[in-house]
Formats: sequence, C-alpha cells, structure tokens
Amino acid sequence: MVYVAVALFCFQKGTVVLVFQPAEEGGGGAKKMLDDGALENVDAIFGIHVAASYPIGTVASRSGPILAGNGFFEAVISGKGGHAAIPQHTIDPILAASHIIVSLQHLVSREADPLDSQVVTVGKFQGGGAFNVIPDSVTIGGTFRAFSKESFIQLKQRIEEVITKQASVQRCNATVIFNENEKPFYPVTVNDKDLHEFFQKVAGDILGTQNILDKQPTMGAEDFSFYAEVIPGYFFSLGMKNETQGRFESGHSPNFRVNEDALPYGAALHASLATRYILEKQSKLNPPKGSIHDEL
Repeated sequence: MVYVAVALFCFQKGTVVLVFQPAEEGGGGAKKMLDDGALENVDAIFGIHVAASYPIGTVASRSGPILAGNGFFEAVISGKGGHAAIPQHTIDPILAASHIIVSLQHLVSREADPLDSQVVTVGKFQGGGAFNVIPDSVTIGGTFRAFSKESFIQLKQRIEEVITKQASVQRCNATVIFNENEKPFYPVTVNDKDLHEFFQKVAGDILGTQNILDKQPTMGAEDFSFYAEVIPGYFFSLGMKNETQGRFESGHSPNFRVNEDALPYGAALHASLATRYILEKQSKLNPPKGSIHDEL
C-alpha cells in the first residue's frame, strides 16, 4: 500500500512523502509506521484504493466517516470429549459454540440502534476431526465493526460476556482473546471536510466534475484510519470497471485482477493532490506583497 503525505516548511515550497506501508490487511501496518515516526512534520495525507464497482475514469468518496472501525476476536470453548453414541458422558463444546454463534447475532439485531451500523460475524469454526467423536474443545473466531467508538467498545464488551456466559449455560468454559498486539483494532476512517472540498476541486479539474461520485459508507475497514486520526486525511476509491475487458472482481475475491488502464488516473491524481496542496498552503503562508493593508 502506497500513500502520499504532504509536509510543509516555511523555508521551501514543501515536501512530498511517499509512505510504503506493509501489513494493511489485519496487521495494522499504518500504526507501526506512525510509531516509527513516518508522518513527523507532515500536514496531510491522501490514499487511493482501486474499486471494481466504479467505471474507469471516475473516483468516489465523501466527507466524514467512510469506513467502519474493526476488531477481531477468537474464543476457545472447552468441554469434555467422548464418544458420540454416549453424549450423556460428555460436555459438548460444539453444541455450546452453536448457541454462542446464534446469541452473538442478537447483539446487532436486538441490542444495537438500527440507525447505528454494526456488524458481528463469526467466520471461523474449528472443532473435532471424526464423525463419531465429540471433541474436548472448539475454537471460533470473527470480526466486529461499528461506526462509532462508543458502539465499538460496547460490542467488544458484550461479545466477551455472551461467549463466556453462554458457554457456562452449556456447562463449558470459554476463553476470549482479542489479541490487539498482533491484530490491532482499526479506528473509523474519517475523511477531513476541508480535504474533501480540496479533493473535489482537483479531481474535477482532472476528470471532470461529472466523474466524481458519492461513495456510501461501508462496513469495510482500512488502517489508513490510523493516519487520519493524527493528521487530516483523505481516502478515495479509483474506478477500474470496464465492461469491454470482462468482469473485474472486488479486492477480496480470489479472481481479483487489476485493470492497469486505471493506474495513470491514480498517478495523476496523487501527484496533483500533493503539488496543489503544497502550492495552495504556501500561498496562504506567504501571501503576495500588497495583499496586506495597514490602515495606519
């Protein structure tokens, strides 16, 4: 993942910083870059993500929250294994895990405000290795997401409560692991209002205003949010759909491919955003002579 950051200094026009960042998918590479000082003396940052859902030659974004905050969890539900023919001599962790998964879905459907977008998804279920054996333990894992910090904290708390207490109802024990060191929680990605207005001007000049599309917020997450928490940031999608070249799948599809015809648009936008940001900020820092009037 490559981002463009802009640093301003009074003694020169400005400096453009290219951020070559690892571990965007789950590893929180942006946080590690911040901890290492990658954005020291930087005033703004811009990021691009290709998108198969928008036509080539278009961009899509919006001001304010655009992507959700995200966290991961894993839980080990422990019971007592045994032969499937005599379940009365076991404590079945598979049954307990099944109840837990159903109960977790109630956190959004029955506890969350319908107008406050939240997601809890269990995508991992590992337990047992034989058709006729009840295992000693089951491991489940998943993701939880929200568009506000308060809702995110509440979800985390309730996930742990539901897992441990539902396991107890089924006579099992449960350990819940959030493992923030390896998989840090991602904040909500929020686009700066002033940068949004600036982006619309620059993108409009390059692509035409008719090719600037409104992007609805989604429950996806992006570690660009770490940057946008500490300095003004702006994240947008670059269209690459071209029906004459066949179907382009989304980024998490095993059939994903990049439409390289979109790359010149992205390069031009990144370069123009950086240079024009520097020039506009510099003109405000050093207004032309004669623009200041002394009434005395």
